Amino acid sequence: MKFRPCIDIHNGKVKQIVGDTLNSDKQDVVENFVSEYDSAYYAEMFQRDRLTGGHVIMLGGGNEEAAVQALRQYPGGLQLGGGITAENAAGYLEQGASHVIVTSYIFHDGELDMQRLRRIVSEIGKERLVIDLSCKEKDGSWYVVTNKWRNFTSFEVSRGNIRELEQYCDEYLIHAVDVEGKRTGINEPLARHIAESVTIPVTYAGGARSLSDLQLFHEATGGKLDITVGSALDIFGGDLSYKEVVGFCKRTVS
Repeated sequence: MKFRPCIDIHNGKVKQIVGDTLNSDKQDVVENFVSEYDSAYYAEMFQRDRLTGGHVIMLGGGNEEAAVQALRQYPGGLQLGGGITAENAAGYLEQGASHVIVTSYIFHDGELDMQRLRRIVSEIGKERLVIDLSCKEKDGSWYVVTNKWRNFTSFEVSRGNIRELEQYCDEYLIHAVDVEGKRTGINEPLARHIAESVTIPVTYAGGARSLSDLQLFHEATGGKLDITVGSALDIFGGDLSYKEVVGFCKRTVS
């Protein structure tokens, strides 16, 4: 189980936000943390600790400069998501992203658009693409949500659907939106479900707040999934030691 670091950028600043409060009205955004440091500071930290496969997420427009700053600081070490399309994906890879991450570009109007998916794969290759299957629970199943996690799509995060999409990407990123940013513990049923369904690398995000949560996640997934931790970390204003998380996850793969 690898620890995958994250850098979330909102209005040009590194922040930790309760994800399902992120909408067009800035007054409604719940911010857990706003950093005094820029994105390059965190990218350098992750590079120094030899953490690979982390992600930079642009939360809305106007964050491109800060995102590219992180990519240039740690070329090849970070993935980039937020507003990615077939038209701009290659440019971000040239700026230093190892992969680009897509959600709303391929999931729009409530459906999976295979034409768009094939277009971006033809532009950059599946080996440079991460599909974000961030999801919420509805009627006992999980469905991909888009538009700042406000709108449900018809795409169920089922074993069959996950396996079908694997042929178009290198990895998945899955935010458990129901617990994302809330520091209430991992969504264990979702984590187990994903671990039982996939054959490619997956990064899970959402709810982890302690080393015991990481231990539970490792046991629940058999070490098959990687994990990211955001708001709970001391580098993002929380109480959980970043160094201890890095050490714990490295021990699970040693």
